Amino acid sequence: MNSVTIDRTGASPLAEAKAPMTDPFGRAVTYLRVSVTDRCDFRCTYCMAENMTFLPKKDLLTLEELNRLCSAFIAKGVRKLRLTGGEPLVRKNVMFLVEELGKHVHAGRLDELTLTTNGSQLSRFAGQLADAGVRRINVSLDTLDPDKFKQITRWGELSKVMEGIDAAQAAGIHVKINAVALKDFNDAEIPAMMRWAHGRGMDLTLIETMPMGEIDEDRTDHYLPLSEMRDRLASEFSLSEIGYTTGGPARYLEVAETGGRLGLITPMTHNFCESCNRVRLTCTGTLYMCLGQDDAADLRTALRASDDDTYLSQVIDDAIARKPKGHDFIIDRTSNRPAVARHMSVTGG
Repeated sequence: MNSVTIDRTGASPLAEAKAPMTDPFGRAVTYLRVSVTDRCDFRCTYCMAENMTFLPKKDLLTLEELNRLCSAFIAKGVRKLRLTGGEPLVRKNVMFLVEELGKHVHAGRLDELTLTTNGSQLSRFAGQLADAGVRRINVSLDTLDPDKFKQITRWGELSKVMEGIDAAQAAGIHVKINAVALKDFNDAEIPAMMRWAHGRGMDLTLIETMPMGEIDEDRTDHYLPLSEMRDRLASEFSLSEIGYTTGGPARYLEVAETGGRLGLITPMTHNFCESCNRVRLTCTGTLYMCLGQDDAADLRTALRASDDDTYLSQVIDDAIARKPKGHDFIIDRTSNRPAVARHMSVTGG
């Protein structure tokens, strides 16, 4: 273990950090996505196997340790932080972490604290999330048909998600709907989903399925290039490209007929690597510099090496210096193995 010198003044070496971290390609890293748990109360067919083996609880960082790590990144220039999973709201006492991180929002050190959720627990937590400073969330929802929803999530109930969306909007939280576009499953439903979302003041973002982790089916059966989906929608709607951004990978279109926005996340057909501003932290303290690459940094060891952040700061800097230019996702009949072995729920959606 590396030796570190503890600052007896009590000041963290991160306290004076101002400029954002910059990777080898000149991209400022200002966005941290944190998977607080790999567990989920759904088993979406394109994401997980039905019988998953999750991490032992003893391997997880404590919420206090996650807070310290997130705070270190905020001190090093991260301005946007998203909590993910698995399903983040199934983590016991997760609101402690949300409230602690919300203090950075209230103090102006963090521009945005948000989360991605399947919506199953939102009716319980929406009010607390809003009080903590969460102003915007993403809800993953692939169909408005209750039977198809049960089919794709295996364990989910659509009515609970709808209650959660109602609760979030009532609490003043802006909701964006994320839908994975799946051939011969929900592709015919997407125009209706867009009208529904826009009618409630919610953006809709479509996502291409990604080859991460072994699942119980062949992803090529349902893979749908969003270039094809966009062409279909353009035959029914007037779509105009706009410069709107939320700081993530989506490119946005304005839909004249609904007045709403349609986002496209295309890791397969048109990757977003050239503007990548983010890194991903797992609930075990592993930092992935790229969603589609296996290179990672062990921050848990650095975190536990000392109460002082000098060594931790150096390990983070070394990791950012290894951030790759991009990923190498591919889905076809000849390359139908996952690009990376870990499931999305491990890295954070």
